[in-house]
Amino acid sequence: MTNAVTDAIKTRRSIRKYRAEQIKDEELVTVLEAGTYAPTGKNRQDPFIVAVQNPELVERLVRMNAGIMGTDQNPYYGAPTIVLVFAPEVSLNKNSIQDGSLILGTMMLAAHSIGLASCWINREMEMFATPEGRSLMEELGIPAGYIGIGALSLGYPAIANPKALPRKQDYYKIIK
Repeated sequence: MTNAVTDAIKTRRSIRKYRAEQIKDEELVTVLEAGTYAPTGKNRQDPFIVAVQNPELVERLVRMNAGIMGTDQNPYYGAPTIVLVFAPEVSLNKNSIQDGSLILGTMMLAAHSIGLASCWINREMEMFATPEGRSLMEELGIPAGYIGIGALSLGYPAIANPKALPRKQDYYKIIK
């Protein structure tokens, strides 16, 4: 059994090379709005989604993330848009990491479904735990008591979508 959603799930891949061209506003809104429909525990809708297209702020995020990673390479792979997801500290909402992760996953599928490329980027939790990160969160209007969950690099792909690797044996089980 297949449909557009399962096809998108099976064909979406993390893309690590982007064209410099900025995505269209309506494409960005489509992806962000899809993220708002991801499930959250008790439908609290606590996370915040912040899309960054300002070149200076993108460079600041690149520098911060690369510093955590210990490299001078661009951890966002040159994507013109970076989408950040924040959620309450786990002590305030035990579902924060799961809620933020579902938002990121939903946005990746939405992006793929409209021809955009994306890649889940880690280290936002560490980035936004630093004094510079906390200061940036304040600049972005993120409430106190929130943490970085993750980010997406988002843009037009500069490479072809790779084929899926074979799925491992016994990846799932059915018990009746």
